[in-house]
Amino acid sequence: MGIYDLTLYDIIARNSRLYPQRPAWLAAEENQSLTFADYKAAVDRMAAGLLAAGLRQGERIGVIAKNSLEFVVLYGAAAALGAIVVPVNWRLAADEMAYNLNDTQARFVFTDDDDGELMRAVQTKMGAKVSFFNLKPGKGGFADLPPASAPAQGLPQQAASADDGFVIIHTAAVSGRPRGALLSHRNLLCANVQLMHQVGITMDDVHLDPLPLFHIAGLGIALGCFHAGALNITMRKFDAPQAAQLIAAHRVSLMFAFAPMMQTLLAHVAQSGADIKSLRAVLGIDTPEVIERYQQMTGGSFYSLFGQTETSLVATMSPYSERPGSAGRPIPLVDIQLMDDDDRPVPAGQAGEIAIRGPMVFKGYWRLDAENAHTFRNGWHHTGDMGRFDADGYLWYVARKAEKELIKPGGENVYPAEVETVIMEHPAVAAVVVFGVPDPKWTEGIKAVCRLKAGHSLTAKELIDFVGGRIARYKKPQYVEFVAELPMSGNSVDRVKVKQMYAKK
Repeated sequence: MGIYDLTLYDIIARNSRLYPQRPAWLAAEENQSLTFADYKAAVDRMAAGLLAAGLRQGERIGVIAKNSLEFVVLYGAAAALGAIVVPVNWRLAADEMAYNLNDTQARFVFTDDDDGELMRAVQTKMGAKVSFFNLKPGKGGFADLPPASAPAQGLPQQAASADDGFVIIHTAAVSGRPRGALLSHRNLLCANVQLMHQVGITMDDVHLDPLPLFHIAGLGIALGCFHAGALNITMRKFDAPQAAQLIAAHRVSLMFAFAPMMQTLLAHVAQSGADIKSLRAVLGIDTPEVIERYQQMTGGSFYSLFGQTETSLVATMSPYSERPGSAGRPIPLVDIQLMDDDDRPVPAGQAGEIAIRGPMVFKGYWRLDAENAHTFRNGWHHTGDMGRFDADGYLWYVARKAEKELIKPGGENVYPAEVETVIMEHPAVAAVVVFGVPDPKWTEGIKAVCRLKAGHSLTAKELIDFVGGRIARYKKPQYVEFVAELPMSGNSVDRVKVKQMYAKK
């Protein structure tokens, strides 16, 4: 660490000095809280325990758990030691969880007590040298991390720098396997400052976090609010009545939400009369009807945005009312060019691939040198998303590039290739095309159009259950259509024509 370095642990230590008695974290379900000073003390104790257990700088710590105080303490302990956290989506199947952990060669894995059988199934797929621990002491099917007191003189000086990795978040599988996006301390510190600037976050704010801490949105906005000295209230899982009660009781001022969270929250408020007028800012993606209803009910602002895990959350953002339907304008520490297929800039009004550079661009995909070379070609991060700029510099999202086609049900990323791979494992299926369709609840749903093998039969429910039993259930199709033939283009199924023919049925 040098004079010009700053890490997330430095912010933890700084805030414990600046705001020692102010509340930093509140776990809604347990009604347990930590001040900024309490949080640093808990972080140092866990870091000391990890050191005593043999963890070293740069090693990976897997965690499979719902939001809790212990989860945010683990993030802090990793920052203190220069370790890298691998938060795993708890909605995945055992094989998927184990893939993410094995891909990053996780040394330790922490789990909560929600599903011991699933966690033991994951453990059987890991190497013998991987140690599993309970995230919450005394709760779960594994050993507790051996207790250790933080040394009075503080933790040993670490060599971690701002450019060292802090978290690996696996993005959806473009070609059938997830890719681990490595974000550094610098990436996330820059993202924190951007959020504080764009949304005006101060120590007087209260943030409700209903999004999981394995997701860049749930983690990113929580870090930004912590950095500002605000209070973070974590929910284990989104529940509209509980969210309304928390907003009213704690005068929550901001949150990040994906469809259908706001729709269900506003419906509950309309029925119950709960007071959510303190909610001055909501960031996310939703329908115009839901956004406008929120703004009318509260007088608050909805912030529209574009971003990725690979851009440390947000790359463009503006209040929805400035340019309804757009994804906002580029934030200060981001440069964006729209490129054609030959990586040449396109003029305003013309669609092109969104390419980004700046200090929030991730360090690369874990152990995927060829993909990194392609993604970072010519000095830009190529997002795989298509957009266009209007004359005033607002970005309008167009579509995903064909080779990186993406479906986003309720804020999750699902790549058709991954779902198609699983469907093709069914002995009755001869060919399939998976794509996104409008969905009244999730904004975008998953549809599979299948051709069966001669002499075989299959129902939609049987196929949906088959997929849900092999990969995360949020990746299973909501809609299935069986057809006698699929249009071809040469020796391949014509995906464009399939979507044209069956998207609206």
